[in-house]
Amino acid sequence: MMLGLTRKPPTMALTLRSLAALLGYPSSDLQTAVPELRHAMAQETALSASAQAGLEPLLNALATRDLFDLQADYSELFDSTRRLSLHLFEHVHGDNKDRGQAMSDLGLEYIRHGLEMKTNELPDYLPLFLEFTATLDPVEARDWLRQPIDVLTVLAERLEQRGTPYSGVLAALVSLADAKPDAEKLEQIGQAFAEDESKTIDELWEEAPVSFGTAAYDNGGPTGVIARIRAANRAGKSPEKGIPDGAEETTHA
Repeated sequence: MMLGLTRKPPTMALTLRSLAALLGYPSSDLQTAVPELRHAMAQETALSASAQAGLEPLLNALATRDLFDLQADYSELFDSTRRLSLHLFEHVHGDNKDRGQAMSDLGLEYIRHGLEMKTNELPDYLPLFLEFTATLDPVEARDWLRQPIDVLTVLAERLEQRGTPYSGVLAALVSLADAKPDAEKLEQIGQAFAEDESKTIDELWEEAPVSFGTAAYDNGGPTGVIARIRAANRAGKSPEKGIPDGAEETTHA
């Protein structure tokens, strides 16, 4: 007899927070948290065995390599070309004025969900976006992940072509989204910033504004992500739905 029961989707909050942390600027805190990140993702089982295996090269590198070398590789990878930018809308809108409107709309969505950014990062910064999705129920989180599936797919392919272990993080996000990208959009994104490929790193750095210090989402990902994962591991369960680290809850009158 059919009972009409539906299977509850697996939680993915810890996994999303862990992936956000892995995309952050390497730090000693992130290095020491590798075993806990690995445990959190294995415990939640939101990722397939192959997706989890794809993260091992990065987890092992973070745990064993010299921090200075890790930071140098990270900067060369993500700061040397816009084609690998972790700002989602840059791949869709580039310098077009539509990017500003898209940014505003996404920021309003954060507020609508009771969140307010307290970091100097932009709303479309991928680790911040993942922190936002981690506060949602699994179905809604996956729906949000599917929206930038074309960008995530292109980034995963580009990182794999570079032979960097960070490709495993983007591949894991594509796996979590479980959506088919649009071929036409993939082609458009693939053609964006093609001129960057013909420039040297020095030329690109000359064009970039000089800034000092680290953003709130550096040093191991969003502030507090690792601490939250550690607390959940100690409690032996996923964290309750809450505000993303790097954001604060708004109070509405």
